[in-house]
Amino acid sequence: MGVAGSGKSTIGGALAERLGWAYEDADTFHPASNVAKMSAGQPLTDEDRWPWLKAIAAEIDRVCAGGRKIVIGCSALRRVYRDLLVHGRDDIRFVYLDGSQALIADRIGHRKGHFMPADLLASQFETLEPPGPDEHALAVSIDAPVTTIVDDVLRQLRGGA
Repeated sequence: MGVAGSGKSTIGGALAERLGWAYEDADTFHPASNVAKMSAGQPLTDEDRWPWLKAIAAEIDRVCAGGRKIVIGCSALRRVYRDLLVHGRDDIRFVYLDGSQALIADRIGHRKGHFMPADLLASQFETLEPPGPDEHALAVSIDAPVTTIVDDVLRQLRGGA
C-alpha cells in the first residue's frame, strides 16, 4: 500500500514472485468512471472508492476460499479503506511503501503510460493515513533497490526486525 508511484506494482510483483503467490494490481478493479476521472486530473472521492475497494475485498475472499494466497498492490490510503479490505480477516498484512513526496514525484515524472497524472500526487499525500501499530502493517522505505525492499518485507513478515 502507498501513494501512486511508491512502487506498489513493482514491489508487489517482486514480492509475490519470491513468495510463489499470485499478484494482482488493484488498479484493474477500478470502474471505467474512476479511471476517466483520474485521467482527467480529478481526485477520487470516497464514494468513487467504495465499489472499487469492495471488489478488491471480494477478490481477496475468492482467492483465499480457493486455498491460495495473493499479493495485491493497492493504495489503501486511509484506515477506513484498509478496514474494508480486511473486513474482520486476520490473515491479511499491509506493507506500507514509505517514501518522500519529492522521491515519488520524481518517479512519477519518469513513468510512461499510466493513467494517474503527477499533479494528483499531492492529493494522495493529503489523503494518506499511515497505518497504525494496531493494524499489523509493515513499513518499508522505498529509497532502496527492489531486491533490498523485498528482502526487508520478507524479513519483517518472518518476524525479524
